[in-house]
Amino acid sequence: MADIVDPETRSRMMRGIRGANTKPEMNVRRRLHAAGFRYGLHRKDLPGRPDLVMPRHDAVVFVHGCYWHRHTGCRLATMPSTRTDSWAAKFAANQERDRRNITELRGSDWRVAIVWECAVRTASGADKSVEELIEWLLSDQQHIEIQRPS
Repeated sequence: MADIVDPETRSRMMRGIRGANTKPEMNVRRRLHAAGFRYGLHRKDLPGRPDLVMPRHDAVVFVHGCYWHRHTGCRLATMPSTRTDSWAAKFAANQERDRRNITELRGSDWRVAIVWECAVRTASGADKSVEELIEWLLSDQQHIEIQRPS
């Protein structure tokens, strides 16, 4: 199946996809800040440049897009119908990089949280997800994945 837009338009659309300060990330940041939590952003000296870094809690938070990071079983993690081999390779590389970054962070005594995009798309979902994130931050648990309830 051919693309429905010309290559220049597709290129412009793909350039518009941001890696930082996305809507899901801003949803989480706003709610955490309102709850009194302070954090650093996108530290280049840490593997994967976590979206939020909370040294006081020895924690980092990644807000992952379901599509790009391949949230298993999520309706947002669709596969493009064209050039599936190259997309599959790209997605596999993304997932491998995520695993490697998490392993490195945990090896450096950071606790790691992953908040999936689908969990914070709605206001009520974001509220529940951030409540769960706050509970985790105040605990001694090492790792958490926050996703949309099934």
